[in-house]
Amino acid sequence: MSTKHSKAAEEFQANKGLAAWHDETLWMVRAKRDKMSKQLPEWEHLRDMACAIKMYSNSHLDQLLTEFEKNAQANGAHVYWAKDATEYCSIVYNILKGHNVKHFIKSKSMLAEECGLNEFLEEKGVEVVESDLGERILQLMHKKPSHIVMPAIHIKKEEIGELFVREMNTEPGNNDQTYLTHAARKNLRHKFIEAEAAMTGANFAVASTGECVVCTNEGNADMGTSQPKLQITAFGMEKIVPDRDSLGVFTRLLARSGTGQPITTYTSHYRKPRPGGELHIIIVDNGRSRILAEQDHIKTLNCLRCGACMNTCPVYRRSGGYSYTYFIPGPIGINLGMLKAPLHYYDNVSACSLCHSCQNVCPAKVDLADQIYRWRQKLDSLGVASSAKKTMSGGMKFLMERPELFNFALKNAPIVNAMPRWMLYNSLNDWGKEHEMPRFAKESFNDMWKKNKVK
Repeated sequence: MSTKHSKAAEEFQANKGLAAWHDETLWMVRAKRDKMSKQLPEWEHLRDMACAIKMYSNSHLDQLLTEFEKNAQANGAHVYWAKDATEYCSIVYNILKGHNVKHFIKSKSMLAEECGLNEFLEEKGVEVVESDLGERILQLMHKKPSHIVMPAIHIKKEEIGELFVREMNTEPGNNDQTYLTHAARKNLRHKFIEAEAAMTGANFAVASTGECVVCTNEGNADMGTSQPKLQITAFGMEKIVPDRDSLGVFTRLLARSGTGQPITTYTSHYRKPRPGGELHIIIVDNGRSRILAEQDHIKTLNCLRCGACMNTCPVYRRSGGYSYTYFIPGPIGINLGMLKAPLHYYDNVSACSLCHSCQNVCPAKVDLADQIYRWRQKLDSLGVASSAKKTMSGGMKFLMERPELFNFALKNAPIVNAMPRWMLYNSLNDWGKEHEMPRFAKESFNDMWKKNKVK
């Protein structure tokens, strides 16, 4: 098996201070999620409802999406369908080109990240500005998000302070968060004013009303769409929900799960174009319809992109988002990457302890850990299973199929406790590089059972 993730994780762990801070910060968010969930007696019922609504929506996409299109057009919006990333990027560019747009402002969109929109537009001569503070910091650093909700969670304020000195002429050495936030706000205000078009993603699209719903904590989506008359909204087709009653289930779960808030600061509904303006909505497939045929993995389409699975994952917290080779990290990213291109992203399936914590916190009950386990069982048929692990498994099988040999090995196992350390901790023992080996008990469970069982 490829060691791309493990090597990158080892590099992340080299900075012990950052690794510990990353782990503690994300666990704090997980703890806030737990506190919020316990305040709602109906929490598990909401999760059941969210899962059921998603399963219904994703099995009725043809009906719900055409209903959305009809209602959105009745509202005065232009609706487009993009089968893949190329079509999506081309549609956005053609809209901007038709309006002679040179300055384009966006709020955070993982769909745009997925499809490479920024790079595509910049090659065409369009200035693209990210208005989400975390995304803006990363854009100025020429880096990618390491988390889907807190994209710059891995960057300390000291780094941001140095960046803002170069980019915004802030006071050298002043790393106060409030000061830096005000500096970024002032810098972005000019970008908002000069933008000729604005774009948002959509957390949800409501079929019965033809509106898109965007959940933010900074209000940057509303700022972007309040000044320019040209507005674009794009969403993956699995974002559709039947009606506002269904929407209410998800808005009660989303922020509580992702950031430990009762609700996001802003929950904005975009339904009609501004007076004298235009609203363009793009519905994107890009492989989502293909997932519908994957019965073992269909629940990945339930994902709300709340980030709760990352916040709780012991591997993600200790290895960082950049250790994953797919652009979305963590448990959901492992599964989405494998659905996208298993031979390219298979190294990520090793980044899981199968603790099932991700599955237990997912608000829409995506069976994340079960899916990762299924992917692991497919590695051999894909021709990418680890030869070392196959050899170890073969050895264990040989031993366990032979009771006399197994019992002999078990009886003599405590000899290992007295062996010199260099014989146990060497280049052949990957486990021993980061852990102390467990000591064998003087009495095996087999012997204890035989001695104490009731006859």
